[in-house]
Amino acid sequence: MSARILEGKVFAAEFKNDAKIKAAAIKEKYGVAPGLAVIIVGNNPASEVYVRNKHKSCEELGIYSEVIALPEETAKEELLAKIDELNNDKKIHGILVQLPLPKQIAACSDEILERINPAKDVDGFHPQNVGKLVTGQDALTPCTPLGCIRMLKSAGIEIDGKRAVIIGRSNIVGKPMLHLLMKENATVTVCHSHTKDLAAVAKEADILVAAMGKPKFVTADMVKEGATVIDVGINRIAPKKLAGDVDFEAVKEVAGAITPVPGGVGLLTVATLMNNVVFAAEKQLEGEK
Repeated sequence: MSARILEGKVFAAEFKNDAKIKAAAIKEKYGVAPGLAVIIVGNNPASEVYVRNKHKSCEELGIYSEVIALPEETAKEELLAKIDELNNDKKIHGILVQLPLPKQIAACSDEILERINPAKDVDGFHPQNVGKLVTGQDALTPCTPLGCIRMLKSAGIEIDGKRAVIIGRSNIVGKPMLHLLMKENATVTVCHSHTKDLAAVAKEADILVAAMGKPKFVTADMVKEGATVIDVGINRIAPKKLAGDVDFEAVKEVAGAITPVPGGVGLLTVATLMNNVVFAAEKQLEGEK
């Protein structure tokens, strides 16, 4: 029997609706809409698409949105000054810097992201927010793994007591996913390029998260029958063809539930970002009372 397909659009619509309701409640209570500022440096076509999607989502949900487009040759000091300005702007509750940055400032990415006020860090990348996540405190959390957890809950898939395996240990997905799954009482193993017999470890998972950026890496023989498979990978394998990190057609015959690519986890990221903006706005406005 084929797996249940966890369609991203269904969960994204639910998350966006939540954000819309909360944004309206904030506007009614405080007289201001939650506000997001996105800084994009240079003209990376993929980044421009992402930024347009974020701006469009904000407009649909009643969230104030500013896009700050800076030229390719922007110096680090100019970018830091723009972040400082937004940190002090009362109508902006969330700030994100679209990555990747142009080569002259790419090496300073950590310093640039750390300049964002942690209360406005809606990407959840600031060390202060990472520290809170690790210690189990309420924090702004990276959108992709947070969206995955929320999807599992919304789909009624049990996490408590389950064996979870994450393939990939990035700061954006793998590591935060570990802490979010542990917070939900899963027993978690993180695999990476040095893991011995990775296929055998993956096959023990009730929940398998693939986030290593290798097309169709996870094959059917690596998946336990009935497991939930979350494919975070988006790999371009031809000019107009995308593939995930999971061999979808083969694995869906073994798994109990699986996310497709495209049309899966990618759609949850922007929807979860909108919820992070609303969460940040509520905390800041509550603190100002």
